[in-house]
Amino acid sequence: MRIFTKIAITALALLIVTALGIGVTIDGLWSAFLAAVVLGIVNTLVRPILVLLTFPITLLTLGLFIFVINAGLFYAVASVVDGFYVASFLSALLGSLLVSIISAVGNWFVT
Repeated sequence: MRIFTKIAITALALLIVTALGIGVTIDGLWSAFLAAVVLGIVNTLVRPILVLLTFPITLLTLGLFIFVINAGLFYAVASVVDGFYVASFLSALLGSLLVSIISAVGNWFVT
């Protein structure tokens, strides 16, 4: 049951980021839920491998390269999910950062 709550909070965060007008657009609620599910899967399976492979550059940048990895995955999910669009890499960077913050706050309130 907790996973469905996290997906719903992430979908809501995606809709909030869409409303801010930073270059992230979602066509509807179904696309937001699908994007939230795919983001969860990608963050669970692909992100740890990328973090491990890019550890030297992450160490050199004092951890800031993690933001680039998150933005790249956010952009990749937008290219896979129909109805979820990201205008540029900067939009992906801001969108992934805001979705992370909003989801963390939402999950903190729910849990």
